[in-house]
Amino acid sequence: MQKGRQFLSLTPLIVFLAVYLVTSIVTGDFYRVPISAAFLLACIYGVCVAQGPLKERLGHFLRGAGHENVLLMIMIFLLAGAFAGTAKDMGAVEATVGATLNLMPGSMLYAGLFLTACFISMAVGTSVGTIVALMPLGAGIAAETGISTAHLAAIVVGGAFFGDNLSFISDTTIAATRAAGCAMRDKFRTNIRITAPAVIVVTVIYLFQGQSVSFLTQHQDVDWVKMLPYLLVIALALTGQNVTIILTIGIAAAAVIGFAYGDFTWTSWLDSLGRGLGGMSDLIIVTMLAGGMLELIRAGGGLDLIVRGLTHRISGSRGAQLAIAALVSLANVCTANNTIAIITVGGIAKDITDRFGVAPRKLASLLDTFSCLVQGILPYGAQILMAAGIAGLAPTAIIPHLYYPAIMGLCALGSIFFNYPKR
Repeated sequence: MQKGRQFLSLTPLIVFLAVYLVTSIVTGDFYRVPISAAFLLACIYGVCVAQGPLKERLGHFLRGAGHENVLLMIMIFLLAGAFAGTAKDMGAVEATVGATLNLMPGSMLYAGLFLTACFISMAVGTSVGTIVALMPLGAGIAAETGISTAHLAAIVVGGAFFGDNLSFISDTTIAATRAAGCAMRDKFRTNIRITAPAVIVVTVIYLFQGQSVSFLTQHQDVDWVKMLPYLLVIALALTGQNVTIILTIGIAAAAVIGFAYGDFTWTSWLDSLGRGLGGMSDLIIVTMLAGGMLELIRAGGGLDLIVRGLTHRISGSRGAQLAIAALVSLANVCTANNTIAIITVGGIAKDITDRFGVAPRKLASLLDTFSCLVQGILPYGAQILMAAGIAGLAPTAIIPHLYYPAIMGLCALGSIFFNYPKR
Protein backbone atom coordinates (compact mmCIF):
# COMPACT_ATOMS: atom_id res chain seq x y z
CA MET A 1 0.00 0.00 0.00
CA GLN A 2 2.77 2.43 0.95
CA LYS A 3 4.72 1.65 -2.22
CA GLY A 4 1.61 2.33 -4.28
CA ARG A 5 1.14 5.71 -2.63
CA GLN A 6 4.78 6.59 -3.20
CA PHE A 7 4.50 5.69 -6.88
CA LEU A 8 1.32 7.77 -7.11
CA SER A 9 3.26 10.76 -5.76
CA LEU A 10 5.67 10.41 -8.70
CA THR A 11 2.94 10.51 -11.34
CA PRO A 12 2.72 14.35 -11.54
CA LEU A 13 6.20 14.31 -13.08
CA ILE A 14 5.00 11.65 -15.53
CA VAL A 15 1.93 13.77 -16.33
CA PHE A 16 4.13 16.81 -16.98
CA LEU A 17 6.42 14.87 -19.33
CA ALA A 18 3.47 13.22 -21.06
CA VAL A 19 1.60 16.49 -21.64
CA TYR A 20 4.69 18.23 -22.92
CA LEU A 21 6.24 15.44 -24.98
CA VAL A 22 3.07 13.90 -26.41
CA THR A 23 1.62 17.25 -27.44
CA SER A 24 4.94 18.31 -28.95
CA ILE A 25 5.24 15.07 -30.93
CA VAL A 26 1.64 15.24 -32.17
CA THR A 27 2.00 18.86 -33.28
CA GLY A 28 5.51 18.27 -34.60
CA ASP A 29 6.73 21.39 -32.82
CA PHE A 30 8.63 21.16 -29.52
CA TYR A 31 8.61 24.95 -29.16
CA ARG A 32 4.85 25.35 -29.42
CA VAL A 33 3.88 23.97 -26.01
CA PRO A 34 4.43 26.41 -23.13
CA ILE A 35 6.23 24.62 -20.30
CA SER A 36 4.21 26.65 -17.80
CA ALA A 37 0.94 25.18 -19.13
CA ALA A 38 2.25 21.61 -18.84
CA PHE A 39 3.43 22.31 -15.30
CA LEU A 40 0.08 23.83 -14.32
CA LEU A 41 -1.81 20.72 -15.40
CA ALA A 42 0.71 18.48 -13.62
CA CYS A 43 0.44 20.57 -10.43
CA ILE A 44 -3.37 20.44 -10.42
CA TYR A 45 -3.17 16.68 -10.90
CA GLY A 46 -0.50 16.41 -8.19
CA VAL A 47 -2.62 18.21 -5.61
CA CYS A 48 -5.61 16.02 -6.51
CA VAL A 49 -3.80 12.69 -6.06
CA ALA A 50 -1.72 13.63 -2.99
CA GLN A 51 -2.65 12.06 0.34
CA GLY A 52 -4.28 13.95 3.20
CA PRO A 53 -6.75 16.79 3.60
CA LEU A 54 -6.87 19.44 0.87
CA LYS A 55 -5.39 22.05 3.22
CA GLU A 56 -2.37 19.82 3.88
CA ARG A 57 -1.86 19.04 0.19
CA LEU A 58 -2.01 22.71 -0.73
CA GLY A 59 0.38 23.41 2.14
CA HIS A 60 3.01 21.08 0.65
CA PHE A 61 2.60 22.68 -2.76
CA LEU A 62 2.83 26.22 -1.41
CA ARG A 63 5.88 25.41 0.74
CA GLY A 64 7.64 24.12 -2.36
CA ALA A 65 6.56 27.06 -4.52
CA GLY A 66 7.61 29.52 -1.83
CA HIS A 67 10.80 27.79 -0.71
CA GLU A 68 13.72 30.07 0.09
CA ASN A 69 15.75 28.72 -2.84
CA VAL A 70 12.83 29.28 -5.23
CA LEU A 71 12.31 32.86 -4.05
CA LEU A 72 16.03 33.57 -4.31
CA MET A 73 16.04 32.32 -7.89
CA ILE A 74 13.03 34.50 -8.68
CA MET A 75 14.87 37.51 -7.25
CA ILE A 76 17.85 36.72 -9.48
CA PHE A 77 15.54 36.40 -12.50
CA LEU A 78 14.01 39.81 -11.75
CA LEU A 79 17.39 41.50 -11.30
CA ALA A 80 18.74 39.82 -14.44
CA GLY A 81 15.74 41.02 -16.43
CA ALA A 82 16.10 44.56 -15.11
CA PHE A 83 19.81 44.62 -15.92
CA ALA A 84 19.31 43.18 -19.39
CA GLY A 85 16.59 45.72 -20.16
CA THR A 86 18.48 48.79 -18.95
CA ALA A 87 21.85 47.71 -20.38
CA LYS A 88 20.31 47.10 -23.79
CA ASP A 89 18.42 50.40 -23.88
CA MET A 90 21.42 52.51 -22.88
CA GLY A 91 23.68 50.77 -25.43
CA ALA A 92 25.94 48.61 -23.23
CA VAL A 93 25.28 45.36 -25.06
CA GLU A 94 25.56 46.99 -28.48
CA ALA A 95 28.91 48.54 -27.58
CA THR A 96 30.27 45.28 -26.15
CA VAL A 97 29.14 43.30 -29.18
CA GLY A 98 30.76 45.85 -31.46
CA ALA A 99 34.05 45.58 -29.58
CA THR A 100 33.91 41.78 -29.69
CA LEU A 101 33.32 41.75 -33.44
CA ASN A 102 36.17 44.23 -33.87
CA LEU A 103 38.63 42.02 -32.02
CA MET A 104 37.56 38.40 -32.57
CA PRO A 105 37.72 36.62 -35.94
CA GLY A 106 34.54 34.73 -36.79
CA SER A 107 36.29 31.36 -36.85
CA MET A 108 37.16 31.70 -33.15
CA LEU A 109 33.77 32.94 -31.96
CA TYR A 110 32.25 29.62 -30.81
CA ALA A 111 35.38 28.21 -29.20
CA GLY A 112 36.30 31.56 -27.67
CA LEU A 113 32.86 32.02 -26.10
CA PHE A 114 32.88 28.45 -24.75
CA LEU A 115 36.35 28.72 -23.21
CA THR A 116 35.50 32.13 -21.74
CA ALA A 117 32.42 30.60 -20.08
CA CYS A 118 34.58 27.74 -18.77
CA PHE A 119 37.10 30.18 -17.29
CA ILE A 120 34.53 32.45 -15.66
CA SER A 121 32.54 29.54 -14.22
CA MET A 122 35.72 28.02 -12.83
CA ALA A 123 36.63 31.33 -11.23
CA VAL A 124 33.22 32.13 -9.73
CA GLY A 125 31.98 28.59 -9.05
CA THR A 126 28.44 29.24 -10.23
CA SER A 127 26.79 28.43 -13.52
CA VAL A 128 23.99 30.95 -12.95
CA GLY A 129 26.46 33.78 -12.35
CA THR A 130 28.36 32.86 -15.52
CA ILE A 131 25.16 32.82 -17.58
CA VAL A 132 24.13 36.20 -16.16
CA ALA A 133 27.54 37.63 -17.10
CA LEU A 134 27.88 36.19 -20.62
CA MET A 135 24.40 35.57 -21.99
CA PRO A 136 23.70 39.22 -22.93
CA LEU A 137 26.87 39.17 -25.02
CA GLY A 138 25.87 35.93 -26.74
CA ALA A 139 22.38 37.24 -27.49
CA GLY A 140 23.79 40.53 -28.76
CA ILE A 141 26.26 38.81 -31.08
CA ALA A 142 23.45 36.61 -32.44
CA ALA A 143 21.31 39.67 -33.19
CA GLU A 144 24.20 41.47 -34.87
CA THR A 145 25.49 38.58 -37.00
CA GLY A 146 22.43 36.41 -37.68
CA ILE A 147 23.99 33.41 -35.92
CA SER A 148 21.50 31.15 -34.13
CA THR A 149 20.72 32.64 -30.72
CA ALA A 150 19.90 29.17 -29.38
CA HIS A 151 23.31 27.88 -30.47
CA LEU A 152 25.21 30.70 -28.75
CA ALA A 153 23.04 30.32 -25.64
CA ALA A 154 23.91 26.61 -25.51
CA ILE A 155 27.61 27.42 -25.80
CA VAL A 156 27.38 29.70 -22.76
CA VAL A 157 25.31 27.21 -20.76
CA GLY A 158 27.70 24.36 -21.56
CA GLY A 159 30.77 26.33 -20.51
CA ALA A 160 28.98 27.49 -17.37
CA PHE A 161 28.61 23.90 -16.18
CA PHE A 162 32.34 23.26 -16.49
CA GLY A 163 33.06 25.40 -13.43
CA ASP A 164 29.88 24.36 -11.66
CA ASN A 165 31.27 20.83 -11.77
CA LEU A 166 34.92 21.58 -11.00
CA SER A 167 35.41 24.88 -9.17
CA PHE A 168 36.70 24.67 -5.59
CA ILE A 169 34.11 27.24 -4.54
CA SER A 170 31.15 25.64 -6.32
CA ASP A 171 28.36 24.59 -3.96
CA THR A 172 28.05 21.27 -5.82
CA THR A 173 31.75 20.54 -5.26
CA ILE A 174 31.44 21.38 -1.57
CA ALA A 175 28.31 19.22 -1.18
CA ALA A 176 29.83 16.28 -3.09
CA THR A 177 33.13 16.25 -1.19
CA ARG A 178 31.35 16.49 2.16
CA ALA A 179 29.02 13.64 1.25
CA ALA A 180 31.93 11.48 0.07
CA GLY A 181 34.31 12.44 2.86
CA CYS A 182 37.22 13.33 0.59
CA ALA A 183 39.46 16.34 0.07
CA MET A 184 38.56 18.82 -2.65
CA ARG A 185 41.92 18.42 -4.36
CA ASP A 186 41.41 14.64 -4.62
CA LYS A 187 37.96 15.10 -6.13
CA PHE A 188 39.36 17.70 -8.55
CA ARG A 189 42.18 15.41 -9.72
CA THR A 190 39.72 12.60 -10.42
CA ASN A 191 37.08 14.89 -11.92
CA ILE A 192 39.38 16.76 -14.29
CA ARG A 193 40.63 13.50 -15.80
CA ILE A 194 37.03 12.60 -16.60
CA THR A 195 35.89 15.99 -17.91
CA ALA A 196 39.05 17.23 -19.69
CA PRO A 197 38.40 14.97 -22.72
CA ALA A 198 34.89 16.44 -22.96
CA VAL A 199 36.25 20.00 -22.94
CA ILE A 200 38.79 19.14 -25.63
CA VAL A 201 36.22 17.42 -27.85
CA VAL A 202 33.70 20.26 -27.52
CA THR A 203 36.37 22.90 -28.21
CA VAL A 204 37.42 21.05 -31.38
CA ILE A 205 33.79 20.85 -32.48
CA TYR A 206 33.37 24.59 -32.00
CA LEU A 207 36.63 25.32 -33.83
CA PHE A 208 35.40 23.21 -36.73
CA GLN A 209 31.97 24.84 -36.71
CA GLY A 210 33.58 28.26 -36.51
CA GLN A 211 35.13 27.82 -39.92
CA SER A 212 31.69 28.33 -41.45
CA VAL A 213 30.89 31.52 -39.50
CA SER A 214 30.49 34.09 -42.22
CA PHE A 215 30.74 37.45 -40.48
CA LEU A 216 33.94 39.39 -40.98
CA THR A 217 35.85 41.15 -38.26
CA GLN A 218 34.27 44.58 -38.12
CA HIS A 219 36.16 47.81 -37.69
CA GLN A 220 33.85 50.44 -36.26
CA ASP A 221 33.85 53.08 -33.60
CA VAL A 222 33.02 51.69 -30.18
CA ASP A 223 31.84 53.75 -27.23
CA TRP A 224 33.96 52.11 -24.56
CA VAL A 225 32.25 53.94 -21.71
CA LYS A 226 28.96 52.25 -22.53
CA MET A 227 30.65 48.89 -22.12
CA LEU A 228 31.38 49.58 -18.45
CA PRO A 229 28.17 48.12 -16.94
CA TYR A 230 28.70 44.87 -18.79
CA LEU A 231 32.43 44.68 -18.05
CA LEU A 232 31.69 45.56 -14.42
CA VAL A 233 29.33 42.61 -14.12
CA ILE A 234 31.96 40.23 -15.52
CA ALA A 235 34.69 41.66 -13.28
CA LEU A 236 32.52 41.39 -10.16
CA ALA A 237 31.58 37.84 -11.13
CA LEU A 238 35.27 36.94 -11.22
CA THR A 239 35.68 38.24 -7.67
CA GLY A 240 33.06 35.80 -6.43
CA GLN A 241 30.53 38.42 -5.30
CA ASN A 242 26.94 37.36 -4.68
CA VAL A 243 25.01 37.43 -7.96
CA THR A 244 22.27 39.68 -6.52
CA ILE A 245 24.88 42.28 -5.55
CA ILE A 246 26.51 42.01 -8.98
CA LEU A 247 23.25 42.60 -10.82
CA THR A 248 22.20 45.47 -8.56
CA ILE A 249 25.52 47.24 -9.18
CA GLY A 250 25.16 46.54 -12.90
CA ILE A 251 21.70 48.12 -12.95
CA ALA A 252 22.98 51.18 -11.10
CA ALA A 253 25.96 51.57 -13.45
CA ALA A 254 23.75 51.28 -16.54
CA ALA A 255 21.38 53.89 -15.10
CA VAL A 256 24.16 56.39 -14.27
CA ILE A 257 25.75 56.14 -17.72
CA GLY A 258 22.37 56.14 -19.45
CA PHE A 259 21.33 59.35 -17.69
CA ALA A 260 24.74 60.94 -18.32
CA TYR A 261 24.55 60.21 -22.06
CA GLY A 262 20.93 61.29 -22.34
CA ASP A 263 19.75 57.78 -23.24
CA PHE A 264 17.36 57.80 -20.27
CA THR A 265 14.84 60.12 -18.80
CA TRP A 266 13.26 59.18 -15.50
CA THR A 267 10.20 57.69 -17.18
CA SER A 268 12.13 55.90 -19.96
CA TRP A 269 14.43 54.31 -17.36
CA LEU A 270 11.43 53.07 -15.39
CA ASP A 271 9.98 51.75 -18.65
CA SER A 272 13.21 49.82 -19.35
CA LEU A 273 13.11 48.34 -15.85
CA GLY A 274 9.48 47.35 -16.25
CA ARG A 275 9.96 45.68 -19.63
CA GLY A 276 13.00 43.82 -18.32
CA LEU A 277 11.05 42.57 -15.32
CA GLY A 278 8.07 41.61 -17.48
CA GLY A 279 10.27 39.52 -19.75
CA MET A 280 10.97 37.19 -16.83
CA SER A 281 7.32 36.47 -15.99
CA ASP A 282 7.19 33.05 -17.69
CA LEU A 283 10.36 31.94 -15.93
CA ILE A 284 8.96 32.96 -12.55
CA ILE A 285 5.74 31.03 -13.18
CA VAL A 286 7.65 27.90 -14.22
CA THR A 287 10.01 28.16 -11.24
CA MET A 288 7.18 28.40 -8.71
CA LEU A 289 5.06 25.66 -10.28
CA ALA A 290 8.07 23.32 -10.54
CA GLY A 291 9.02 23.99 -6.92
CA GLY A 292 5.50 23.21 -5.73
CA MET A 293 5.16 20.04 -7.79
CA LEU A 294 8.54 18.68 -6.75
CA GLU A 295 7.73 19.26 -3.08
CA LEU A 296 4.53 17.21 -3.53
CA ILE A 297 6.68 14.39 -4.94
CA ARG A 298 9.16 14.60 -2.07
CA ALA A 299 6.48 14.79 0.61
CA GLY A 300 4.64 11.81 -0.90
CA GLY A 301 7.73 9.59 -0.73
CA GLY A 302 8.36 9.46 -4.47
CA LEU A 303 12.06 10.17 -4.07
CA ASP A 304 12.37 7.46 -1.39
CA LEU A 305 10.80 4.98 -3.81
CA ILE A 306 13.39 5.82 -6.46
CA VAL A 307 16.23 5.38 -3.98
CA ARG A 308 15.06 1.91 -2.87
CA GLY A 309 14.38 0.78 -6.42
CA LEU A 310 17.88 1.64 -7.58
CA THR A 311 19.82 0.19 -4.66
CA HIS A 312 18.27 -3.20 -3.87
CA ARG A 313 20.03 -5.22 -6.63
CA ILE A 314 23.53 -3.78 -6.70
CA SER A 315 26.38 -6.19 -7.38
CA GLY A 316 30.01 -5.14 -7.77
CA SER A 317 31.82 -1.83 -8.05
CA ARG A 318 30.53 -0.93 -11.51
CA GLY A 319 26.97 -1.68 -10.48
CA ALA A 320 27.41 0.50 -7.41
CA GLN A 321 28.75 3.39 -9.49
CA LEU A 322 25.95 3.07 -12.04
CA ALA A 323 23.38 3.02 -9.22
CA ILE A 324 24.88 6.19 -7.74
CA ALA A 325 24.85 7.89 -11.14
CA ALA A 326 21.20 6.95 -11.68
CA LEU A 327 20.30 7.86 -8.11
CA VAL A 328 21.64 11.41 -8.21
CA SER A 329 20.34 11.90 -11.77
CA LEU A 330 16.78 10.98 -10.83
CA ALA A 331 17.00 13.02 -7.65
CA ASN A 332 18.02 15.98 -9.80
CA VAL A 333 15.04 15.44 -12.11
CA CYS A 334 12.80 15.51 -9.02
CA THR A 335 14.42 18.57 -7.41
CA ALA A 336 15.69 20.62 -10.40
CA ASN A 337 18.66 21.61 -8.22
CA ASN A 338 21.97 19.76 -8.48
CA THR A 339 23.19 20.78 -5.03
CA ILE A 340 19.97 19.67 -3.33
CA ALA A 341 20.08 16.40 -5.31
CA ILE A 342 23.61 15.67 -4.01
CA ILE A 343 22.64 16.48 -0.43
CA THR A 344 19.48 14.35 -0.72
CA VAL A 345 21.20 11.12 -1.82
CA GLY A 346 24.75 11.74 -0.54
CA GLY A 347 24.38 9.65 2.62
CA ILE A 348 22.87 6.69 0.76
CA ALA A 349 25.55 6.93 -1.94
CA LYS A 350 28.28 6.91 0.72
CA ASP A 351 26.85 3.72 2.24
CA ILE A 352 26.85 2.07 -1.20
CA THR A 353 30.48 2.99 -1.93
CA ASP A 354 31.61 1.80 1.51
CA ARG A 355 30.02 -1.60 0.86
CA PHE A 356 31.45 -2.05 -2.63
CA GLY A 357 34.87 -0.44 -2.30
CA VAL A 358 34.40 2.66 -4.47
CA ALA A 359 36.95 5.37 -3.63
CA PRO A 360 35.53 8.49 -1.95
CA ARG A 361 37.07 10.73 -4.63
CA LYS A 362 35.26 8.75 -7.33
CA LEU A 363 32.00 9.01 -5.41
CA ALA A 364 32.35 12.79 -5.15
CA SER A 365 33.10 13.01 -8.86
CA LEU A 366 30.11 10.85 -9.80
CA LEU A 367 27.70 12.83 -7.62
CA ASP A 368 28.87 16.15 -9.01
CA THR A 369 29.22 15.14 -12.67
CA PHE A 370 25.90 13.37 -13.11
CA SER A 371 23.95 16.00 -11.19
CA CYS A 372 25.46 18.69 -13.42
CA LEU A 373 24.72 16.58 -16.51
CA VAL A 374 21.01 16.39 -15.67
CA GLN A 375 20.79 19.99 -14.46
CA GLY A 376 22.38 21.07 -17.74
CA ILE A 377 19.63 19.55 -19.89
CA LEU A 378 16.51 20.16 -17.76
CA PRO A 379 14.17 22.60 -19.54
CA TYR A 380 12.89 23.65 -16.11
CA GLY A 381 16.35 23.95 -14.53
CA ALA A 382 17.40 27.40 -13.37
CA GLN A 383 20.35 27.67 -15.76
CA ILE A 384 18.43 27.00 -18.97
CA LEU A 385 15.53 29.11 -17.76
CA MET A 386 17.91 31.98 -17.07
CA ALA A 387 19.64 31.71 -20.45
CA ALA A 388 16.31 31.42 -22.25
CA GLY A 389 14.89 34.44 -20.44
CA ILE A 390 17.86 36.68 -21.25
CA ALA A 391 17.98 35.51 -24.87
CA GLY A 392 14.21 35.65 -25.40
CA LEU A 393 13.93 31.95 -26.30
CA ALA A 394 11.86 28.96 -25.29
CA PRO A 395 13.97 26.80 -22.93
CA THR A 396 13.52 23.82 -25.23
CA ALA A 397 15.13 25.75 -28.09
CA ILE A 398 18.50 25.60 -26.32
CA ILE A 399 18.63 21.90 -25.41
CA PRO A 400 19.25 20.45 -28.93
CA HIS A 401 22.38 22.63 -29.24
CA LEU A 402 23.96 21.55 -25.93
CA TYR A 403 27.15 19.56 -26.49
CA TYR A 404 29.18 19.80 -23.30
CA PRO A 405 26.75 18.26 -20.78
CA ALA A 406 26.04 15.29 -23.05
CA ILE A 407 29.70 14.62 -23.91
CA MET A 408 30.67 15.08 -20.25
CA GLY A 409 28.04 12.47 -19.36
CA LEU A 410 29.44 10.02 -21.92
CA CYS A 411 32.94 10.51 -20.49
CA ALA A 412 31.59 9.89 -16.99
CA LEU A 413 29.87 6.68 -18.10
CA GLY A 414 33.11 5.61 -19.76
CA SER A 415 34.96 6.20 -16.50
CA ILE A 416 32.58 3.74 -14.82
CA PHE A 417 32.77 0.98 -17.42
CA PHE A 418 36.56 1.25 -17.86
CA ASN A 419 37.25 1.89 -14.16
CA TYR A 420 39.01 5.16 -14.97
CA PRO A 421 40.89 6.76 -13.37
CA LYS A 422 42.32 3.79 -11.47
CA ARG A 423 44.07 5.98 -8.87
